[in-house]
Amino acid sequence: MVSIHPTAIVHPKARLGDGVTVGPFSVIEENVEIGENTRIDSHVLIANGARIGKNCHLHHGAVISTIPQDLKFAGEETFLEIGDNTIVREYCDLNRGTKERGKSVIGANCLLMAYVHVAHDCIVGNNVILANGVQLAGHVTIEDFVTIGGMVPVHQFCRIGKHAFVGGGFRVVQDVPPYILAAGEPLAYKGLNIIGLRRRGFPQETIALLRKCYRFLYQAKLNTSQAVEKIRSELEPTPEIQAILEFIEKSERGFIR
Repeated sequence: MVSIHPTAIVHPKARLGDGVTVGPFSVIEENVEIGENTRIDSHVLIANGARIGKNCHLHHGAVISTIPQDLKFAGEETFLEIGDNTIVREYCDLNRGTKERGKSVIGANCLLMAYVHVAHDCIVGNNVILANGVQLAGHVTIEDFVTIGGMVPVHQFCRIGKHAFVGGGFRVVQDVPPYILAAGEPLAYKGLNIIGLRRRGFPQETIALLRKCYRFLYQAKLNTSQAVEKIRSELEPTPEIQAILEFIEKSERGFIR
């Protein structure tokens, strides 16, 4: 059963799953789909093109799937997808895509704390935490299990690799490779994200292998090509090592030093 507060405005063509609750003064526009048991608090705007999963919670004042802040946007039909079990806290602003990607995506089991901005055509993976005030510019890619500290701006087209941690208050203007801790101004490699890796059950052998890999990249006084060659020739090609190599090969903005 759907529960809609009498002061809320819900377009008759919006599709709300069983168990959805809509709080006071919230607005849900046409061409919106919301999965079962999702909770929408007061004064939430869910605009055209939103696709929201099951068991999500959108807190007071969140603005979901509004048009991109991009002068190239010409009114084309685009979308904003949010996966199951994701929490969007107060006053987050999440824009839908442009014709470049057609959609912005936020994965499942994510936590977006208050005042987070996700711009057009961003891809945010699963199990991601964006702390208060994180600002993602357009076309940013955040892989699974990333945590970004508070008040961090991320430059357009940057990528942050899986299981990375970016410290609060710093700027991301180049790609951040997987599994690492990044901090400082300018943003730099500060070691592995040891706490995150241990919490997620990475075995000690894998952590040791990752240390060796990043020693070649950051501490061996090698250029990137030389470091990659060393990694390929001397380290076991585990899925984690392959993920690092693939990330480096696909980096267009360059990765942090």
